[in-house]
Amino acid sequence: MGTVFFASYLIGLRDGLEAALVISILVAFLTQSSRRDRLRQVWAGVAAAVLASAAVGVLLTTVAGWLGSGVRMELFEAVTSLVAVALVTWMIFWMRRTARTLKGEITGRLETALSMGGWAVVTMAFFAVLREGVEMVLLVFAAAEGATDSAAPLLGMLSGIASAVALGWVVTTATMRINLGRFFTWTGALLILVAAGILKYGVHGLQSANVLPGGTRTAFDLSTTIDPTSWYATLLTGTINLTPRASVLEITAWLLFAVIMLGLFFRPSGTPRPAAAAVRAPAP
Repeated sequence: MGTVFFASYLIGLRDGLEAALVISILVAFLTQSSRRDRLRQVWAGVAAAVLASAAVGVLLTTVAGWLGSGVRMELFEAVTSLVAVALVTWMIFWMRRTARTLKGEITGRLETALSMGGWAVVTMAFFAVLREGVEMVLLVFAAAEGATDSAAPLLGMLSGIASAVALGWVVTTATMRINLGRFFTWTGALLILVAAGILKYGVHGLQSANVLPGGTRTAFDLSTTIDPTSWYATLLTGTINLTPRASVLEITAWLLFAVIMLGLFFRPSGTPRPAAAAVRAPAP
């Protein structure tokens, strides 16, 4: 349970905190501008986004159960894995690029929505939280593929969300100084490795479905020298999907993605890296 739980926990913590910061910015802006009467619309949008994200999770699980096993299931898992990798990569670099201006972007959209009416506020809050929720569900679903304990991914995600809510409350009430810039940097790097593992799983699925060639071309097979049940093998398999046996295309995809994305992620930019104050939610 531990490693799959940890991967799901990291996803829930990262995406949950991003959502918590967005919500705190919306609430603080309305409170400071004496528009508390619109808070109900914000919470309605948030609730709708949570329900929609849960519906996506139920849909994915239902489709997976209907497909059962075989080529169609391999293709479905491969496609969802690739979509999850694309989405999380975009979100990681989006947060890195816009962290310094996140508050201004969100409050600007909210000001526009306020001038359009209550439903516009609901819609704005809905889509602001929905992208985090859908990304979280897709990532956890993809990371959980092949897990032996079906409850571990859900429990890990919920635990991560609970931690994110607590951490978000600590930040917004200013009861503790937290360097969120550093937090998002290192969790972003860990998620890139998780995404590399999900990409490897997607390549494996496409090879199993005979969509990609090379399924029998093994890059290495250490299953006879490394105990797959050992703690380190279990840790690497459950978090970043480094298995004792992998095809040439699988490990090539893993290495290329991890090296290129980590290089781009840690590459110095022309503007200062996001500081703690840049992404810290305003105190109400």
